Amino acid sequence: MFDLILTGGRVIDPAQGLDEVLDIAFADGRVAALGHGLGEAAQTRDVTGRIVTPGLIDLHTHVYWGGTSLGVDPDSYAKSSGLTTLIDAGSAGPGNIAGFRAHVIERAEVHILPFLNISFAGIFAFHWDLNVGECTDLRLLNPRVALAVAKQQSDLVVGVKVRIGGGTSGALGAMPMQIALEVAEHAGLPLMGHLDNPPPSRREVLAMLRKGDILTHCFRPFPNAPVAPDGGIEADVLDARARGIIFDIGHGRGSFGFASAMAMVRNGFLPDVISSDVHLTSIDGPAFDLLTTMSKFLHLGVALPEIVRATTINAARAVRLEDRGTLRPGLLGDATVLSVEAGRFTFTDAIGETVESHERLACRGIVLNGRWWHGA
Repeated sequence: MFDLILTGGRVIDPAQGLDEVLDIAFADGRVAALGHGLGEAAQTRDVTGRIVTPGLIDLHTHVYWGGTSLGVDPDSYAKSSGLTTLIDAGSAGPGNIAGFRAHVIERAEVHILPFLNISFAGIFAFHWDLNVGECTDLRLLNPRVALAVAKQQSDLVVGVKVRIGGGTSGALGAMPMQIALEVAEHAGLPLMGHLDNPPPSRREVLAMLRKGDILTHCFRPFPNAPVAPDGGIEADVLDARARGIIFDIGHGRGSFGFASAMAMVRNGFLPDVISSDVHLTSIDGPAFDLLTTMSKFLHLGVALPEIVRATTINAARAVRLEDRGTLRPGLLGDATVLSVEAGRFTFTDAIGETVESHERLACRGIVLNGRWWHGA
């Protein structure tokens, strides 16, 4: 007997090329079977008329709640946005990641896996009323310490995070990224690079990244936007994709522009990963959550299966997770149940531009570790 069966849902699993009505069975925390007439279960839920996807993964969150100034509560956020895995984008550094593990990650129900910030203190001064870039002080950037902690926490850490730009690395420019790249190389991990206003320039940053590294905030508004003056795509952006750089949205408070996104989609350049960059100052807008960010791409005309791809298997592969991102039997028993709501909805980007949409995605339930976790 299975622990749980979801019946009658439209299963969208891009990793398996699935987009059809199927039943899904879960047992012992894993996906057990897909098909029709699967048998008996301790619990059966009819999700007819709903969309069932692999458990959604938000590649860019800040959930070191109570330990950093920008963190939000992980379980509360996950339930509101249909998430089963939260990737924390460098809230903690070598000096406080042990606290993140003990006080948040191990106590949360939702899966949390962090990037390690190259700065010793992590993102320590991010608030509505102040903002001190953690990579502005060279004294906080010790590659030997960072590498040692990355190895000590290797069962948890999925990558190295660095924030550079006028507001985050200041006079140090791209130097923190050079340090972070060396640590990532020796740790055998991908790097996630945050880029805000120049300096440095997007061209300089993209040239440094390796195959499998991640550029977050990839559809940011001008300056350092990916769109050329003629409305096409900047050559260095096309070159980076050809080299295997992963492009992640990371919406946040200041890092997503509708003008950039519309131009990139029009040119056929979709993001590899769609993520929210949810934190203290973005969770109440303009990002709100991952479903809102996904809904913005639905409005831009991106097909729902491609949006699901960017929030499931692509997100899992970006941080080299092989046990999730798809509903293949034997893998982690996580799933998200969604609906597409009709109505009138206003979406806002990071610089205050708005669009009016007639639909949005909503969470109708979450399966976590093979059990019904949240939803009516």
